[in-house]
Amino acid sequence: MAPGNGTCYKPMKATSNGVFQGDTPLDFALPLAILQICLVVALTRALAFVLRPMRQPRVIAEIVGGILLGPSALGRNHEYLNTLFPVKSLTVLDTLANLGLLFFLFLVGLELDPKALKRTGKKAFAIAMAGIGLPFIMGIGTSVVLRGTISKGVSGPPFLVFMGVALSITAFPVLARILAELKLLTTDVGRMAMSAAAVNDIAAWILLALAIALSGTGSPLVSLWVLLCGAGFVIACVVILPRVFAMMAQRCPDGEPVDEIYVCATLCCVLAAGFVTDTIGIHALFGAFVVGILVPKEGAFAGALVEKVEDLVSGLFLPLYFVSSGLKTNVATIHGAQSWGLLVLVIVTACFGKIVGTVVVSLLCKMPFQEALAVGFLMNTKGLVELIVLNIGRDRKVLNEETFSILVLMAIFTTFITTPIVMAVYKPAKRESKTEYKHRTFERQDPSDQFRLLACFHSSRNIPGLINLIEASRGTEKRQGLCVYALHLMELSERPSAILMVHKARKNGLPFWNKIQQSDSSNQVVVAFEAFRQLSRVVIRPMTAISAIHVRPVTAISSMMDMHEDICATAEAREKEGCIDHPSILQTL
Repeated sequence: MAPGNGTCYKPMKATSNGVFQGDTPLDFALPLAILQICLVVALTRALAFVLRPMRQPRVIAEIVGGILLGPSALGRNHEYLNTLFPVKSLTVLDTLANLGLLFFLFLVGLELDPKALKRTGKKAFAIAMAGIGLPFIMGIGTSVVLRGTISKGVSGPPFLVFMGVALSITAFPVLARILAELKLLTTDVGRMAMSAAAVNDIAAWILLALAIALSGTGSPLVSLWVLLCGAGFVIACVVILPRVFAMMAQRCPDGEPVDEIYVCATLCCVLAAGFVTDTIGIHALFGAFVVGILVPKEGAFAGALVEKVEDLVSGLFLPLYFVSSGLKTNVATIHGAQSWGLLVLVIVTACFGKIVGTVVVSLLCKMPFQEALAVGFLMNTKGLVELIVLNIGRDRKVLNEETFSILVLMAIFTTFITTPIVMAVYKPAKRESKTEYKHRTFERQDPSDQFRLLACFHSSRNIPGLINLIEASRGTEKRQGLCVYALHLMELSERPSAILMVHKARKNGLPFWNKIQQSDSSNQVVVAFEAFRQLSRVVIRPMTAISAIHVRPVTAISSMMDMHEDICATAEAREKEGCIDHPSILQTL
């Protein structure tokens, strides 16, 4: 979008005096930015709604929305492009987009727990390395073909590394979203894919830092200095920041609001880290990501940071980055048999390297072929990090316009096919037949037996009605007791905090039970059920049945459309463990 004749544009003023003073609002930075944000959010949300029945992650809608607003579709109308996205406004747009991306990468770092990475098994580590190594090598081979055709004249080593990184990345947040949608988080496939993707994510950032260092225009000695300074920055952060954050976390006890000064200090630390890494020559995003990883995940501190940042960043500013990327993507540059053939080559290479490498190592680790194939396709998921790599390569003149467009389409295609293919190749064992529930009525139970109930609720406001329903279910006959398993149903939203919560609890049983979350709503639930237990002599047990006295909230996390599956799975799981002989379900709406 930058002009090729070196024309200098007059800087845009921030605000206008209004139409009554003769000013056109779109000639000023603030009203134009507001219109751009509203347009982007409306389009991406509409596309996400359309793709929702196909269980596609929102990142697909955001990437496609950015492309539609760019020169590939609506941007073919130059009047539209010059009115809504004039060249002189792109500096402001890119600044807002990268600022939002900076804080979003901080949130991505919050999703990764270094302690969990230390516990990564040998199988997951081997699968991750295979999922990186083979596609990276094949990406280097593909780069040789591209340099001989459409990428002539680009610097060799940076282009090789960028292509290898672009083809070997697995998008950890997008993968977590897909697994949650398919209810595979707690299966062997889900656990293995999440562990391998976390390792892949860290390795991808290391390779990206290497690629950025090599893409400089200076001598090889400059690239060496960039790498050494980057390594020094990471070491300094690892030594200093955990102690500082631990002190902040200790002063933010659970159940109490986090002091604003700690939130502001952390966000300033994110900005400072971004400034340092940008000064070094890596990228500002790298510093924000490192800070996010080092924030302690226990306690209320990390949750407070996510709550303060995520809605504004992911809802308003992050979509601007997809538009900024879409304005650089021109699908029209892919024309002719050669270009389309190269697109097919890149897609086949990316899929073959990632899937075959993952499947072979998974089979060597004694995984069934069906599960190994599912992990292979899941590891082929691309997302925002892929787009970041491509945009950095585009800005550094490592990728030209045609190569950039080919790689963006490759990322969209590989992510789009993940959900339907995994649904086709991997089908976990079906739940028990409904016929097995015949003749399980209250009348057929012995009145002296303990009556066990699974009580489901969405929020604390459902508790009074649920308790009344439980009390009415006791009947008039004296029983040995009434045992209630309280299940908190929580919607899996599009917010990054939902994935953070999912990542913390994914090692628990089926369905996806979060046994560690302690929110104000959960505390209210504990108090209500504990009081009911003491007054009515009812045994209230958590799903793990650790105690008949102490009550802890238990959460099933899923989308509202298929939350009923978690309820049925919970009853079946408790029955198999001997906790519920006659599963009866109560639910308040």
